[in-house]
Amino acid sequence: MTNPSRIDARFAALAAEGRPGLVTFITAGDPDLATSAEILAALPAAGADVIELGMPFTDPMADGPAIQASSLRALNHGMTLAKTLELVRGFRAKDSATPLILMGYYNPIFSFGCERFLEAAAAAGVDGLIVVDLPPEADDELCVPAKAHGISFIRLATPTTDERRLPSVLANTAGFVYYVSIAGITGTAAPDVASVGRAVARIKAHTDLPVAVGFGVKSPEQAAAIGGTADAVVVGSAIVQALTDSLDADLRPTAATLGAVTDLVSRLAAGVRRARAA
Repeated sequence: MTNPSRIDARFAALAAEGRPGLVTFITAGDPDLATSAEILAALPAAGADVIELGMPFTDPMADGPAIQASSLRALNHGMTLAKTLELVRGFRAKDSATPLILMGYYNPIFSFGCERFLEAAAAAGVDGLIVVDLPPEADDELCVPAKAHGISFIRLATPTTDERRLPSVLANTAGFVYYVSIAGITGTAAPDVASVGRAVARIKAHTDLPVAVGFGVKSPEQAAAIGGTADAVVVGSAIVQALTDSLDADLRPTAATLGAVTDLVSRLAAGVRRARAA
C-alpha cells in the first residue's frame, strides 16, 4: 500500500503555515511524454503543493477547450493509461512528498480493469483519484475499492449540489473536497469570490475535510482572492494554456515550454501565499 496520508500531511502542513495550497493540473503526455515528465518534475519547486495529473480521454464532459486540446495532443503522441502510470512512477522515484492525484473519466479505467488499475496506481505512488463521471451511487465500482488500496477518492461538489445531495457527495470522499466554482466546464468563466466563500463555508459545516476550489481560476490575483477562504486553489486551464502558447506551429515543445509553465506556477504560488494577508 502506498502512503495513504500524503494528502492529509500536506494539508496539515499548509494549515500549520496558515496559508492555502496551490493545486496544479497538467495533462499526462502533453505535449509529449518526455516534456510532460520534465514539467511534472519541476512543478513542486515552482510552488505546486499538490499535483493533479490528467488522464487523457477523447470525450471529456467537464473540460474546457484548453484541456480538451491537451488531451488530444497527448493521445496523438500515443499516450495511454499505462504510460500515465509510468509517468507517476518516474515522478515518485524522485519526489516522495508531493501528493499526486489522477483526474479523469471512468471509461479508460473500466477498459483497463478497475482492480488492475488500482493495484498499478497504488504501486506507482498515486495518492488520490478524481473521476468526474462516477456519481456516489456507483461508489462500489471504484471509490470503495480505491480506499482499500490506500488511495483517496476525491469528490466534486458544485454550485448546484444542494443540502440534500451534499451528504451523499461527502460520504466516501477523502483527502479533500473539490468545489467547482462555476456552473460549467473548466476555464470558461471567472468564479465569484463572494459566492465561493459562502459555498466553502456551507461545505465545511458538513465535513472536516479541506476544501479546494477550482474551475476558472487563471491569475495570481484570483488565486489570492479564492485562497482567502479556501484551503487550496486549483488551477488547470491557465497552466495548460501557458504550455499551449509556448508550442511551435506543429504543436511541438520549444525552449520556452518548461519556463512558460513554471513561471506561471511560481506567480500563482506567490498569489496563494499572500491570500490570508490580503
